[in-house]
Formats: sequence, C-alpha cells, structure tokens
Amino acid sequence: MPEDQRPPAAGDLTGWRPDVGPDLPDTLAALAEGDLTVEGRLPWSSNLTFLVTIDGTGLRAVYKPLQGEQPLWDFPGGLYRREVAAYLLSEALGWGLVPPTVARQRGPFGEGSLQLFVEADYQQHYFTLMDEGAFLDRLRRMCTFDVVANNADRKSGHVLRGTDDHIWGIDHGLCFHPSPKLRTVIWDFAGEEVPSADLAGLEGLADRLPDQLGELLTRQELQRLHHRAAELSTSGTFPCPDGDRPYPWPLV
Repeated sequence: MPEDQRPPAAGDLTGWRPDVGPDLPDTLAALAEGDLTVEGRLPWSSNLTFLVTIDGTGLRAVYKPLQGEQPLWDFPGGLYRREVAAYLLSEALGWGLVPPTVARQRGPFGEGSLQLFVEADYQQHYFTLMDEGAFLDRLRRMCTFDVVANNADRKSGHVLRGTDDHIWGIDHGLCFHPSPKLRTVIWDFAGEEVPSADLAGLEGLADRLPDQLGELLTRQELQRLHHRAAELSTSGTFPCPDGDRPYPWPLV
C-alpha cells in the first residue's frame, strides 16, 4: 500500500473499545448530539473522510459528509446512509460487527454519518488475521454479514482487530444495492457450510429490523435484503465467486 495511504500506527491514535469508556447508549447519544472538532482528514479514503473529536467526551469518530462523496454510476448519492444501515443490521443480528454509527444532519461539513473510532491494531487486516488462524469463526460471521448486506467493497483493510481482540468491519458505504454486487476478499469459506449459530441469527431477521432502515434504504433494497437473508438460510452454504468482478480494488 502506498505510504500516504497507510493508516496510522497503532500507537499513534487511541479510540473507544467496548470494555472501556461510556456505555453504548451514552456513546450513541454523544455521536448524535455532541459538538465536533475536526482533527484532520483520513488520507486512505476515496471520499472525504475526517477524524473528529466529540467535545467533552474523550471520544473520537469518523465523519463522512454527504458533500465529500464522489458520484458513482451505480449507487445513488447519500452513501453515508448505508454506513448507518450496516450498523443497524449488525445490531439487529446481535453480532456487534460494526462500530456504533449514526446519521447527523449537522456537522462541520453538513449532513453525513458519524462512526465511533475504535481502538485497533492498524497493521493487521483480513489477510493477516486469516494467516493467524485464531479468528476464523468471527471472520466467517463477517462473511455472512457481507453476503446479506451485499457488500460491494470488502477490502482486507476494512476488517480491524481491536486491541481487545474484537473483530470490527468498517466502510460500508457500498452495501445494500438491489442487484448482486458482492465484491470481497473473503472468499476463503466459499462452498463451506455457514455456522449454525450464524444461520440462527438470520432466522426471523425481518421481524427484528428497526423501522429506521426504511428511512435509509429504498423499499426494493429492503426487499432484497430480506431475500438474501432467506436465501442464505435456505442454502446453508457460503456462495462461490460469480461474475467478472468478485474482488474489490485495491485488495487492502
């Protein structure tokens, strides 16, 4: 990866993790209502993305404003809403894969998403975690999530290992398209059975999805989300690569 696109070293930035700092309700309230101070731009993002502090809380967050998005031919504007939708899906599944994320109408550069900046070892990513072999169950769960969310951009660097060994997924702006667009580096489990615990999490998902998703996704996108969850539950196996673009670029 080019040097100017590398994330900061693990010791250069600190962030939140589930076992320290405010609890989840207080954290969500701070994200939704707190005053923000911009620390700087995160250089490895294709869209304008900023590291901010939430004044008076000691928390940091990743701010993705609408006006910083580059137009795409296949996704409508407002990618930040999909970041929030991914968090809500993760919470509905009870998997805690996506850091707390909210939509804000007011921010330093206008409306956008605000995602809690989590403390992680930024020298590690999906490929290094696969090689280590100690996180396979959690990486399979991430794979399940991406299939259901129709993630079109699961790069290796979008999988983080928290300093408490929690596995996080970030950068979900290219999810939930109604057409098949799964592009991911997580093909190691293709053709394998989905773990029974993860299949159980998909059961009854439609009844657990929050109403807020209807404000973030179109009716067709919600219908396809339900269909993908039901389809994976029925097949019980991870899909194999299909089409001519099964991988994102760059890979990391």
